[in-house]
Order: sequence, then C-alpha cells, then structure tokens
Amino acid sequence: MALLTIEVDLPADLTITAYHRHGAGHGLEVSWPLPSRCRCDRCHYEDAAHLEFKDTAAVVRDLDLWGQPSFWIFQPVLHRCAHCNHRQHLIPPFKRKEVSYTYRFERHVLRLLIGSDEEEVARRLGISAEMVHLIVRNQLADAKAKQIDPQRVLTDVGIDELSLKKRHKLYATILTDLTDPEQPEVLAVADGRDEAAARKCLGKLTAAQRQQVRAYRADMAQAFHNACRALLPGAKAVVDRFHVARKFNEAIDGQRKKNHAGVQGEVVEGGAEGVPVVDVGVSSGPPDANQSGEAAAGGVVRAAATAAAAVRVPPAVPEDL
Repeated sequence: MALLTIEVDLPADLTITAYHRHGAGHGLEVSWPLPSRCRCDRCHYEDAAHLEFKDTAAVVRDLDLWGQPSFWIFQPVLHRCAHCNHRQHLIPPFKRKEVSYTYRFERHVLRLLIGSDEEEVARRLGISAEMVHLIVRNQLADAKAKQIDPQRVLTDVGIDELSLKKRHKLYATILTDLTDPEQPEVLAVADGRDEAAARKCLGKLTAAQRQQVRAYRADMAQAFHNACRALLPGAKAVVDRFHVARKFNEAIDGQRKKNHAGVQGEVVEGGAEGVPVVDVGVSSGPPDANQSGEAAAGGVVRAAATAAAAVRVPPAVPEDL
C-alpha cells in the first residue's frame, strides 16, 4: 500500500483527524479545543460549558488543494445554558456565523477579485455570485473595525482596485501585505477607487510602519500613486505584469478597432473588373452554369442558390426566431 503525505497550512490549534476523497474534492475532518466556559446569548449567564454534540456533520469550503476544492468537516457543538435552558451553537474559530466557508477562503476570494469581477470569480471557484458579494460585504465591514498590529513589520504592500459588479459599476480599494509573497494578507479595504480610498487604507498603518515600506505594488492609475508617494515616502513603485499586460492589450485592441473601421470604410462596392479565368483557376463549370455574369467578371459564374435554400434551419429552432 502506498502512503501519501499532504502538507496543509492550518490555523493555530486546528487538527486534522481524518481525510476523505470525494470525486474531484478533498474532505478534511478537523477539530479544535473547546471552551471550558460559555456565556448564554439569551440571558447572558456565564457558566461552565454544558456541551452537546449533534449527530450530523457540518461542511465548509476552504482553500483549494492541488487545484481542487477542499472542505473542512466537523461535528457541530452546542452549549445548553443551565439558567434558561437555551441552546446555542459554538461557532468554530475558523468561520463566521451562518456561512459555509472559512475566513481564509473569504480572503482568497478578495484577492481573486483584483483585476476581475464577482461573476468571473464565482465561475472560477464554482460558487454563486451572491456568495462572492456576501463575502465582499463582510470583508468591507470587518475592515472598518479592524486594527492592524502596530508591531507588525511591513516591507512590501499592494494597493489595488476591486470591481464588485459586472461592467465595473462598483469599486473598492484593497491594501495587502506582500512582505511574505507566499502568504499575502489583506490589511484594509475601503469603498471607491480614488485617492481618498487609497489614503484611507494606508491610514490604517502607523507612521513607523509607513516608513518601513520599501516597495508598493499598484496599477497604473495616478490616484493610487499620488496617495502612496505622499504616505509611503521611502517606497518605490512597482507596476505588476498583470496591469502592464492589460494596458498593452487595451492599446492593441484600440488600434485594431480603429484600423478595422478604416478598412471597412474604404471598401468600394461594385462589380469586379474582368479577370481571365486561367489567372484565378476557376473551372469551366457544369453545363448548367449561369453565363449572365461572364461579361462583368470575366469568367463562369454558377447560378446562386436563394438564401432560403442555402441555409438549412434545424427543426428544433422555431421558424419565427
């Protein structure tokens, strides 16, 4: 029997107890230390934890494993209040209440939104656009109350815009810690994509942290660079290759459209000038060839079928489509 070892980056105090392979996905049974005391949500009475375990299993989406979806499986735990007999779920430390995905999956979705939109990210991850929208809304709410550890060392950051709606009608600005490129972490999120939004994100850092930053990654929008030059005096700008490639493609596409329109405008309608049959290699054709165009085109022209006869409409397509 062959043994396979899988390295999984887990939050602190989380333990994998079993592994299941299901189709194109991975299931990891997890456990975590349970509290010894609980406070009732209803009467606010705090007492020793009176834990009850449900017979069913709960499943939440986590980061992909080997490019395939992975899920954490756990047994839901409840606390029964000794004062009012109210039962309440103990929310695992790796997810928020009433959602089916982990915190780090939320942050992963937020990073994927850089240069994309909700519908595209939803398609890539196999989830609904409504789920992506809820994740962004929760992350925006968390960012407003989040305080960055003033002792945190930052040398590289990224500031990007997120397109929250198709056709880019709603934007947000995101600040990411890129000090460890293998584990980027979202630091702040603000509504909008202007200089004020960038300043709001950078304002979450202390003056000492802003002095420590040596490089910032941003797109080619002037608003972000204005904010970074003002608040990150010791940092150099780095425009990532994604934004360079996007600008290059936009320029090429614009030229293509202009040239295409010009060529189309120069087309002159009319009969073709006489060209000998032997120069174009047109065969003499069958006896029933239509000779009516011979004088204009200089060759044999077959009788053209009518549009109705030339195009066959599949039976499944309605005639009045």
